[in-house]
Amino acid sequence: MSGQDWLEKDYYAALGVPKDADQAAIKKAYRKLARQMHPDHNPGDPTAEGKFKDVGEAYSVLSDPEQRQQYDQLRAMAGGARFSGAGAGGGAAGFEDLFGGGFGGGGQRVRFSTGGGGQDMPGGFEDILGGLFGGGGGGGGFGGFGGGRGPRPGADLEAVTTLPFRQATEGSTVSLNVEGRTVNARIPPGVHDGQKIRLRGKGRPGVNGGPAGDLVVTVRVTPHPVFTLDGNNLRETVPVAFDEAALGAQIEVPTLDGGSVRVKIPAGTPSGRTLRVKGRGITTSKGAGDLLVTVMVVVPQKLSGAARDAVEAFGVATSGEDVRADLRTQARA
Repeated sequence: MSGQDWLEKDYYAALGVPKDADQAAIKKAYRKLARQMHPDHNPGDPTAEGKFKDVGEAYSVLSDPEQRQQYDQLRAMAGGARFSGAGAGGGAAGFEDLFGGGFGGGGQRVRFSTGGGGQDMPGGFEDILGGLFGGGGGGGGFGGFGGGRGPRPGADLEAVTTLPFRQATEGSTVSLNVEGRTVNARIPPGVHDGQKIRLRGKGRPGVNGGPAGDLVVTVRVTPHPVFTLDGNNLRETVPVAFDEAALGAQIEVPTLDGGSVRVKIPAGTPSGRTLRVKGRGITTSKGAGDLLVTVMVVVPQKLSGAARDAVEAFGVATSGEDVRADLRTQARA
């Protein structure tokens, strides 16, 4: 980071904080802006990427008390002046504009020395430059302007884990290998296939004391042969005999915990109707979901003689009913 950067860039404005903001306010503002402008949230947006780099640069300076003091002092002394390149004689012409007024020299030449020959230098000037430009002692500090790089946040990382259906519904702790280290991740109950879990501070470590990045875990859930997830609800399809659907019945249906629950099938229940069993779904911090039982009326593939006679008798008894009347009416709409 160059001195020209410090003179040209208003780091307080980049973070949207006043010049007297404390460290807590600076950190809060940085975290908020870094999340908003992060490339993962703005893919293919060069403007957001540029702003993300700007807020990171601003935070690296303002979060370091020593660098912040140097930054404030330099901008106060500069008063908006800019460093200029060396002239034909190799002299630092821009420093005349920068420091001429500061030492009462309207248009006077102000010289400095990195050796012992600073005869024209006002008393204490070496100390001022040494502090501003990161030098140690009185000489040679000019080349180290700005000191070392400040704190920088670590990068976000990604991982994938696969859970059996039952384990996903109950919640689990899994161990992940992330760049050679083991990270224990708590997966909450009711996680869905493809859902992403963000673990704050479990990504790549920060630099120079900066905050660690996040670990984003994509969860893959192995399908269950009976149950599926619908939010916090569990769904299952239950075969029902024709007479049970037509006449009504009490049936036992399996539950995820290995038990069963009795469900009332009302008389005349059609295939495809869903019945709700309260509180037998997935339990999370927000409460318990329900068990949603979808009825599937089973048509026998083979009939005995007695069964065939009974079905034929049923057909004769209900021959006056046209089960497709509504379909034809709707088709003409």
